[in-house]
Amino acid sequence: MGLRKKIIRKMVNDLLAQAEVNTPPVPLEKIAGNLNLRLRFQPYDGELSGCIVRKDGHSIIGINSSHHENRQRFTLAHEIGHYLLHKGEEMFIDRDFRVNLRDAHSGKAENLEEIEANQFAAELLMPANLLSEELKGKAFDLEDGSMIRKLAVRYKVSSQALSYRLVNLGYLNPYAK
Repeated sequence: MGLRKKIIRKMVNDLLAQAEVNTPPVPLEKIAGNLNLRLRFQPYDGELSGCIVRKDGHSIIGINSSHHENRQRFTLAHEIGHYLLHKGEEMFIDRDFRVNLRDAHSGKAENLEEIEANQFAAELLMPANLLSEELKGKAFDLEDGSMIRKLAVRYKVSSQALSYRLVNLGYLNPYAK
């Protein structure tokens, strides 16, 4: 695991400990509150998923309320990532970003800050330690998605996001037959 990923994991683990999170789903609004972030859920036109605005020592995260709840949760976690990782920026506005957590592909992306915010969101929504506890002794079959769907519902994420996370953590091999 790279240094930046280790830093992100430690930041997330500290947030989870402060919020006393021991089971999924992660209470993102509580974590945002602990960080003194104000949240605004409202429908946005076009492809806008979310944004973070910083001004005069205050930060507001806007989330597109017309998106699916799981998408809203990913967007909120992603914007919290920008808030903590990219402090020098005044404002981030995210259009419909593709959730791609695989190292081989994300390494080719052009915007490192978006990659880091996606990694942060995955770590926050699907913490490695919670998944590890839940998956002890369980085997996955890519052909049978029922376990992935059940876990996705439990963590309030999409099956696709959970699958990417499980690949990233080494629980799934997308090339296995």
